[in-house]
Amino acid sequence: LLRKVEGIIDEAPPEKGPRRFGNVSFRRWHEILKGRVRGFLREYLPRSLWEAWGGLKEKEEEDAGLIAEVEGYFMGSWGSKERLDYGTGHELSFLAFLGCLWKLGAFYEGIEGDGEGEVERSLVLGLFQPYLKVVRRLILTYNLEPAGSHGVWGLDDHSFLPYIFGSAQLTRPITESEPMPLEGSAPCAPRPSDVVKPATVDLYRESNMYFSAIGFINDVKKGPFWEHSPILFDISGIKDGWGKINKGMIKMFNAEVLSKFPVVQHFPFGSLFLWDEDPEAVKVTQSVHLASHGPATENAPSAGAGSGTAAPWAQATKMPGVAAGVPSAPGIPYSRAPLIGVGSSAPTKPRGGGPDTGPPPPTSFPRGQPGTASNQFSVTKAPWAK
Repeated sequence: LLRKVEGIIDEAPPEKGPRRFGNVSFRRWHEILKGRVRGFLREYLPRSLWEAWGGLKEKEEEDAGLIAEVEGYFMGSWGSKERLDYGTGHELSFLAFLGCLWKLGAFYEGIEGDGEGEVERSLVLGLFQPYLKVVRRLILTYNLEPAGSHGVWGLDDHSFLPYIFGSAQLTRPITESEPMPLEGSAPCAPRPSDVVKPATVDLYRESNMYFSAIGFINDVKKGPFWEHSPILFDISGIKDGWGKINKGMIKMFNAEVLSKFPVVQHFPFGSLFLWDEDPEAVKVTQSVHLASHGPATENAPSAGAGSGTAAPWAQATKMPGVAAGVPSAPGIPYSRAPLIGVGSSAPTKPRGGGPDTGPPPPTSFPRGQPGTASNQFSVTKAPWAK
């Protein structure tokens, strides 16, 4: 199936000529795949799945309700044809595609016993790594932009999961009954600091997913490694081995991918991945970043009320108090417009029959005169506005 997908690249060659953003021929590639995906799934998914779903239908249209979810995750795995980009959300979609097939029993046909993770390792090394190779060819062929990249302050422009799987490959081996190791490395494993050595990266990139991802970075970026990949460079200095790195990567994936609205807003939910809260799930601790975007209420302070990595300008954008009895939507603090006096949270009693405008204005206004917009909304000025 992956070879069929990759072969479509030859049918939609990129348009010639220099361009800053993605090549528009990627849309043609996407359209071809969209027209063939239903046939691909009917051809390559195990027949046991179709039998479990009620058998193959004579017409493809009749299968729409059976494989719509699987097809949706599969088509979401190859980047956006509108934005001409690819990122961790698309990578997550392919993981969900494999997860769908996993939950439906597609990978256990004819297998007696698991052999302590044999099937799982085969999925990662035999399916996910080949998928990444196809994606990397798409990125290079059509010059796909990073989707939602944090620039040099992101782990990687396009991928995240190969760093989880790759560090797991190099972590101390365990049995099914053992907990995940938090430190240590497999015997004869390369050191984490070796990722900054191009020769060592080339030596291991064909056998380890972590080094394969680093190798792709070296293929597309030039200059000192610490300069274009500072996060990965910092991680390479960890002394406790690949177990420590693997644990950190999983925590970072939860925080930077699964907990990011710009990523999850594109993730579809259905019968296989439900939009339901797991009652047995561990309570997720709200990060400073998420807390800083909550509603400005008594129980959920507005931006800048927390500590840690809150943006330095968060205090300047703090909204005034909420009027009594007026609810606020999640993440959208209620405020009156226009503001009733700087620092005032509610209007005072009227004097002389007219409404009170709050405390007297200051004696000087560095930007604008009393009563102007720059004065009324000075509470929301950024710290550099002066």
